[in-house]
Amino acid sequence: MSERSSSSRLAFVSGSCRLLAATAAEFRDTRPFEGLSIGVSIHLEPKTAALIETLAAGGARVVATGNLNSTQAETVAHLAAQGITVIGGPTADPAVHDADLDAVAGEKPDLLLDNGGDLFLRYLAAPWPNLLGGTEETTSGRMRLAPLRDRLALPVLVINDSPIKQFAENRHAVGQSLFEAYLRFTNRSTNGKRVTVFGYGACGRGVAACFANAFARVSVVDIDPVTTLEAHLDGFATPHRDEAVRSADVIVTVTGAAGVLTADDLPLLKDGVILMNGGHFPVEIDADGLAAERSVTAIARSAADDIETFALDDGRVFHLLGRGHMANLAGPRPLGNTIESMDLGFTLQARSLERVAKGGLGAESCVVPVPAEIDRAVASAYLDLWR
Repeated sequence: MSERSSSSRLAFVSGSCRLLAATAAEFRDTRPFEGLSIGVSIHLEPKTAALIETLAAGGARVVATGNLNSTQAETVAHLAAQGITVIGGPTADPAVHDADLDAVAGEKPDLLLDNGGDLFLRYLAAPWPNLLGGTEETTSGRMRLAPLRDRLALPVLVINDSPIKQFAENRHAVGQSLFEAYLRFTNRSTNGKRVTVFGYGACGRGVAACFANAFARVSVVDIDPVTTLEAHLDGFATPHRDEAVRSADVIVTVTGAAGVLTADDLPLLKDGVILMNGGHFPVEIDADGLAAERSVTAIARSAADDIETFALDDGRVFHLLGRGHMANLAGPRPLGNTIESMDLGFTLQARSLERVAKGGLGAESCVVPVPAEIDRAVASAYLDLWR
């Protein structure tokens, strides 16, 4: 991407984040983060640049790093030009990423904006006294932090547990962006394809609906029988797990859990099946375990397309997109979730951090959903912009 096209894309995204722009304008007057530092770990791409600039508009000194395999160099350069401290750059190396996270925690920020629980876990390992609390973006992070509430004992508001985040981003936007990622990676149709979706939370519901609306035959697998019943009543096939794997032309994981697909599943995979992950961490599909299996005789990698084709000793092949990382933020020209959905979600982030910064929240607000009054205020502001 040229400098001109990069800046044009960033400007387009920034101009499309209307709710964040209105929030930033307010923050320039109210300065809710004056004198405070905010440590940020998040996918660094154009939409998150708009969020970080909104926090800076509120007086914050922001120290940010990206997430594994999703940081975009153009966004890092743009933020640095705005005077934002960005640690590290694009990397798929977990050791490099861990060092970047250590460096952010080493700044001892007053607030944390976390995406997967990594920064809060570093706080627990080596606490610093000025931390007021912060936010956690994801279900994956909430699952890691919830058992540690007693040790954290700080206000941590979970953005993903907001109903707005659940329906606007997880159901609608993740479904759309993973469907777009499938088309972008493969240039293959969905018509008549058998697609198996692992997980039927909000993200899984969106993924299943988007593929079904594109004339795929969708099956759903979920460990919860009540959720599986919901998928059945929504019109999706709900075969037993092994049959769902065996019949699939495409498998999408959106569970938030590790080891959804492993080397043990190799005997079940249909020749030519495509595997893709939509969960935050690259652990739902055990890419390393698949590669190490003795029945894998060769792996052809297309760096430009970010597709790996695994050949098995019985002649079958299967394809892994984006090395098992979040497919909507991997591969050629990744765009992630829609601008409007992230405008809503990131305004929830900004308002939640504003609430923590004001004080008054204690240990009872540790790893809990966004307060309902913030949800209502953000929803009303968004509707006013679009009426």
